[in-house]
Formats: sequence, C-alpha cells, structure tokens
Amino acid sequence: MDPDQLSAFELAARFGAAAGLGLVIGLERERSQKAAPTFAGARTFAFIALLGTLASYLQTRYGVAWLVVAVLLAVTALVTVSYVVSAHKGDLGVTTEVSALFTFLVGALCGWGQLGLAAALGVAGLLLLSLKAWSTRVQEGISEEDVEAAVKFAVITAIILPLLPNRAYGPTEALQVLNPFKIWLMVVLISGLNFASYILVKLVGQRHGLGLTGILGGLVSSTAVTLGFSQRSQREPPLAAALTLGILLAWTVMFIRVVVMVTIVSPALGRQLGAGMGLLAAVSLLLCGWLWWRHRQGDHETHEVKSGQNPFDLGQAIKFGLLFGGVTFVAKAAQVYFGDAGLYVAGALAGLTDVDAISLSMANLANTTPTDLGPAARTVLIAVVSNTLVKGGMAVFLGGLAMRRRMLPALLALILSGVAAALLIG
Repeated sequence: MDPDQLSAFELAARFGAAAGLGLVIGLERERSQKAAPTFAGARTFAFIALLGTLASYLQTRYGVAWLVVAVLLAVTALVTVSYVVSAHKGDLGVTTEVSALFTFLVGALCGWGQLGLAAALGVAGLLLLSLKAWSTRVQEGISEEDVEAAVKFAVITAIILPLLPNRAYGPTEALQVLNPFKIWLMVVLISGLNFASYILVKLVGQRHGLGLTGILGGLVSSTAVTLGFSQRSQREPPLAAALTLGILLAWTVMFIRVVVMVTIVSPALGRQLGAGMGLLAAVSLLLCGWLWWRHRQGDHETHEVKSGQNPFDLGQAIKFGLLFGGVTFVAKAAQVYFGDAGLYVAGALAGLTDVDAISLSMANLANTTPTDLGPAARTVLIAVVSNTLVKGGMAVFLGGLAMRRRMLPALLALILSGVAAALLIG
C-alpha cells in the first residue's frame, strides 16, 4: 500500500505492533538476565523495534533505498560496542545482542506492513529465548555417541541415498522388486523413526511411571518393553498390574506406529489398513483402561526410565536394509508362485521377529501394484498379530503368575480382534 494512503489507524497498528513485540522480547531478556544486567531491557528493545519500523516506513515513504541498512548498521555498531564491554567483563554470550538486531528487523517488517510475518517471527524468537533452561538440560543429556549417531544418520540420508540407482532388479521380470534406492529409503525411514523416538525418551526425562515407560518404549521397541517388564514381574510380583499395563500400552503404540509408518510410504495402504489396526488399537486401549480402573488405587511409585542405547548404528541400518530386501523378495516370490496364501504365510513368518520390514515391504508392493491393496493390508495385519503372539508368549512364559493371569485374557481378546480386523479389510 502507498504510504501516502495509510490511515492514522493503520500507522498506529504498525508502530503499536512493533512496540509490543519489542517490549515482550525485552521483558524476556530482563527476566533471564537478572543476575547480570545487559545493555538493553524492555524499554530499549521497544525503542529498537520502533526504530526499525520508523526506518522502513520513512524508506518507503520518501524512497530512500539505503535508510534501513544505514540504521541497521548504526544499531549493529551499538550492539558491537556493548558486546566488547561485556566480553571484557567475562561475559561472552551474544544472545541479547543478536536479539536486539532481530528485534530491529521485526520492527522493520511492521513498518513495511508485514504484521503477520512480524508477529510470527517475534513469537518464534520469544519462544527460542525462553527455552534456555530446557536447551541446557537437553545438551547435558546428549552424549558424544548421540552426536556421532546423528552425523551417521545424516550421511546415510544426504550422501548414500542420492547415489543409489532408482530401478528394480530381480532374476525374472515378475521378481524385479529389489530397488536399491527404495530399500535404502526404508532404512532411512525406520532409522529416523527409531532415532527420533530415542531422543524423545531422553528429552522427557529419567523418572516416570511404568505406563509412560510403556508408551515411550513402544515408540522404540515394544518387544524390548515386553521382555523387560515380563522379567521384572518375576522379581516384583506386586507391580504385576502396572507392568502388564505398561506392556499393553507399548503394544497399542506399536499398532498406531505401524499405520503411521505405512501411510508415510503408501497413503492408500494406510487407509486400507486403518480400520483393522484401529480396531486392534481400540481393544488394546480398552484393556489398558480396564487394568488402570481396577488398580488405580494401587502402586503410584515412580520408576526410572532407562533411555537405553542409541538405536541408530550403521551396522544395524545395513542389516535392516538386507532384511527388508530379503523380506520383499520372499514375499513377492510367495505371491507369484503361491498366490495370496503364500503372501500371508510370508507375513506370519516375518512377524515372528519384526513387523517393520514386512510392513514397509507391503507398502512398496501397494505402490507398485495398487490392485494388491487388500492382500497387502491383510499381510501386514497377519504380521502384527503374529508379532503380538510372540510378545504375548514372552509375557506368559517369562512373566510372573500375577502377570500371566492378566495377560492371557488380554492376549486372547487381541487375537480375536485381529481375526475380526482381517474381516474389515476389503
């Protein structure tokens, strides 16, 4: 809009927004720097924002192209002097100085009429400034191994993946399903999910109830949660109810995780699978609610959450890639030579050890052959039920008597739900 056409209200809105944003950023700086006052507080930050607004308004009003840059350089000189003085006193932080320059630019956006963008950036900057204590805790919780794992993950994502050929190979035309690029893309996907889940567990903290442990553990490995809690129920029988609840919560998260993972690769298969897996998740949640209701007056002790070892390892990523490729080839061969029944058998066998590989294999199959959506969805469901049976066996045979009494009816209900879920898949 032409500056000459601006009404008094529009001008007031621009300058008022700048003053308000500068004021709240300055208040945050005053709050966080109480022990060591800096050159700029709430009023100074408000003036810096207004200065940016005035400079950009006058630049547009009178066509002085260099005005904003000139004023920004002047503010930068002031900030530089402030930093030199602070550094001489031993304070090497530059957050307040950088925030001042940021506030000037936010004010300039207000002068140009970009109030929405200025507000969004101002709130984002305020959020980053207020996260100092949290970011310090995060930094303390991340080890050198975590940083090394992050670098390796970046290598497999940004360097290895683009170099792989994006075409299918196989001994016959019907079995040309081994695409190096897609296989490694699945490695990146599953490694990324596991890595993100591991970091989430570390960020949440180290002391939580068993239920939250089950939820977070289900993001990383529901099998590990089942094995660990089953063995613990032998040593601590009074915790059997809470431990069983934790296991069921981990399974519930796994049901949802499979659908999300499949949907990322094949939205069509995700929709096809949604009703069946949704039924399993709903039944599992009802079982969790029943256990919680029966034992809500029981143990409320907090227990340590073990964040465990970093799940990302280059060797493990390569092993998963080989497993995914092998499962993809076997599943396709079973379908070619034995029809859908062979595909279902492959899913049941694959589910005995891992559901991720067969789930992603079926997602890729659904993308290449849309007519196989139904069989692919049933295969994933069969793999999930097979995997649940294995984990249920762990809980029944490795867990204590008190866990066994609770787990057997829950496992039976989930298996029956799995049968019903298969019927829901068209």
